[in-house]
Amino acid sequence: MRLLIFGLGYAAGVAADRLAAHGWRIAGTSRDGRAGTIAFADADRLRFEIGQADAVLSSVPPADDADPVLDAYGDALAARGCWLGYLSSTGVYGDADGGWVDEGASLGGRRPARVAADRAWLARGARVLRLPGIYGPGRSPLDRLRAGTAHRVEGRAHVFSRVHVEDIAAGIVAALDGPAGAYNLADDLPASQNDVVAYAARLLGRAPPPRVPVESLSPMAQGFYAENRRVANGRAKRVLGWRPRYPDYRFGLRALNAMTSPASTSTAPAPASHDQR
Repeated sequence: MRLLIFGLGYAAGVAADRLAAHGWRIAGTSRDGRAGTIAFADADRLRFEIGQADAVLSSVPPADDADPVLDAYGDALAARGCWLGYLSSTGVYGDADGGWVDEGASLGGRRPARVAADRAWLARGARVLRLPGIYGPGRSPLDRLRAGTAHRVEGRAHVFSRVHVEDIAAGIVAALDGPAGAYNLADDLPASQNDVVAYAARLLGRAPPPRVPVESLSPMAQGFYAENRRVANGRAKRVLGWRPRYPDYRFGLRALNAMTSPASTSTAPAPASHDQR
C-alpha cells in the first residue's frame, strides 16, 4: 500500500512511522524538499505519486485564504479517486463558552480559511480529523518547564481539549478503514491550561510557574485564550473504533516524563524527529 502525505510534519510523521512499520510505502512533502521528502512545488513528481497512491493524507493548513493542496493538485486527486484524509482543527468550532462541541456543531469562529478548507475536503469525500492542542515527545508542558518558557495565565478558567500525537496516529490508521466524514480526535478530559502546567510541574518536582496577564502574551497565544470549549470524541469511538491510549493529560504527561527521566534515558531510544507541519 502506498500513502502520500502532503506536509510530513510532527503528527503526520508519527503516523508515517507507524504505517511504514507495517509495510506501507510512504512518500511525503515539505516546502523545501528536505532529505527524504518531495518539494511541494515538484508538480511532475507529485502528480506521479498521486497516480500511484492508495491513500493521500494532507496536514497542510490553509494559506492566503485557500487550501494549497487542493488548489495545486485537486484535479489529480479527483482523477485518482483514492482514500483521502485531512488533518483539520477543532478551531473550526469557534468559541463555545466552555460548552461541549461535536461534529454536528456549527462551524465558524476566527478561522474562516480553516473552515473553508475543512468543508472543501469533506466535499471531496475525505476523512477530516479535527485536532485540538497537540502534545507529545519534545512538545509538551514538561519541555516548556525545562526550557523556562512555561507560564500560567491570570484569571482564566478557560477549558481546552488536547490530544497526544500517538493518539492522532492511531486515529489516522483507524480512519483508513472508516467512512468519509468529520471526526474529532481529542482526549476524554478537557482541562484548563493552568491545571495542565501545574500538574507537569509536580511531575518534575518544581513549583508551578508564575501567572502572567494574558495581555503580555503573543497575539497567537492571546487568540488561544479567546476561545473556550470542550471537544466530544464519541463519533470517532463509535464509528472508527478509536480509543485514546492517553485518555487525559495526566496519563500522557506521566508517560512523557517516564521517557525522559534519568532512569530511562540510558536505555530508551530517542523519539523520531519531524518538522512541524
